Amino acid sequence: MRLILTLSCRDRAGIVHAVSGFLFEHGGNILEAAQFEDTTTGRFFMRVAFEIGDGSRPMAAQIEDRFAPLATRFGMQAYFREAQRRLPTIIMVSKLGHCLNDLLFRWRSGLLPIDVRGIVSNHRDFEPLAASYGIQFHHIPVASGSKLRAEERLVEVFETKGAELLVLARYMQILSDDLCRQLRGRAINIHHSFLPSFKGARPYQQAHELGVKLIGATAHYVTPELDEGPIIEQDVARSSHSMDAAALAALGRDVESAVLARAVCWHAEHRILLNGSKTVVFH
Repeated sequence: MRLILTLSCRDRAGIVHAVSGFLFEHGGNILEAAQFEDTTTGRFFMRVAFEIGDGSRPMAAQIEDRFAPLATRFGMQAYFREAQRRLPTIIMVSKLGHCLNDLLFRWRSGLLPIDVRGIVSNHRDFEPLAASYGIQFHHIPVASGSKLRAEERLVEVFETKGAELLVLARYMQILSDDLCRQLRGRAINIHHSFLPSFKGARPYQQAHELGVKLIGATAHYVTPELDEGPIIEQDVARSSHSMDAAALAALGRDVESAVLARAVCWHAEHRILLNGSKTVVFH
């Protein structure tokens, strides 16, 4: 069985030796290892992928229990997960479907280690797309005065489906502070990287009018601070004076799709560790 260990703690001597020694003593064979010390905070982060078991196939929870005394000794936050398990995921969308289309194609092609268990939208535009993939579609409209009930229904879908990740694939409603806190580290959003400039409607038209030369996108974890959660991934594409607003928007859609897909993949592969208002991403 292939497992993944992620951990964080205050940095001190002997952490790597202790972890590798534990895995050796329990028959583990390390396949991949990465570590990082944040010198500004004194925090240490580590991700180890390893194989273990020769027939008994110990589960992640069992190994985690055996690891607990070591984790206590070093003050670690440590988690063991099965590497082959696809992460149960709910995707949310409004009326822009480029990110949704891209995620579904990658998922169906085996390029994303997720298990899409439902699509939630405040519009019905992509109900036929969901049906074509055999995915249950949940229409949860959001009207003035109904936001609390809409979020209650969203949480009901999320929990009923056993989801562990919520992806906002250009979902254009703002989640409440309470829901953001409830989903801390389990909800990923994508937006263009003009922010805080060009807020509101028609950002690419605004960018075109000012001759912007770089089109970017940011994927981040959702927090009560709008569009300011810990950044997971960013990318840019260069534009030119010959491109109109529509061409800029098309370029932006490509960048957004790629950035969101990478963020979802890294999260599902347990490559991201929260580091306060930042992230550590072991590519």
